[in-house]
Amino acid sequence: MDAIDAQADTVMLPGWAARHRFSVDAYHRMGEAGILVPADRIELIDGEIVEMAPVGSPHIGAVLTLNQLLTKAAPQAVLVSVQSPIQMGGRSEPEPDLALLRARPDRYRRPPPPSAADVLLIIEVSDTSLRYDREVKLPLYAGQGIPEVWIVDLAARAVDIHRNPENGAYAEVTSRGLSETLQPVAFPDIRIPVSEIV
Repeated sequence: MDAIDAQADTVMLPGWAARHRFSVDAYHRMGEAGILVPADRIELIDGEIVEMAPVGSPHIGAVLTLNQLLTKAAPQAVLVSVQSPIQMGGRSEPEPDLALLRARPDRYRRPPPPSAADVLLIIEVSDTSLRYDREVKLPLYAGQGIPEVWIVDLAARAVDIHRNPENGAYAEVTSRGLSETLQPVAFPDIRIPVSEIV
């Protein structure tokens, strides 16, 4: 445990209990030590271990549909990652619902794991997690230079598209409704009807 603690910062906030911020390495060591287990639905965001919201049937259906459509349409130079970790700096390892990654010959079986530099598109499917995805994860993605992020807003039956990261925010933000299609900027030949996923 000492090796794990050595990788954590203690942050004292006025009027609050101490909060510990962990590095990606410490986070992995906690998994190896059995402190964190695969059944824990968690991710590391800015050094903090965050419990992910439970997912319901609409969320599951949207992720499965997007996975099927993207896998079918994506070129050979791309891998579709589903709810897998992506290292973003030394203190964050989010698990986006889907991501398009640049393909590697080893398909990420060997180190290094996927990082922000490998990501072409991230997709977050949001139901109860909409505020968290917009206010916490989106700035993280922009700060890491992720070129494009889609937030699937299941309640609104729409998809918000964020492109061109600048200074920790996205300069271009648009929304697509039920009658429209989605096209990743990196692969304009891919067309996904919004109506199929929401």
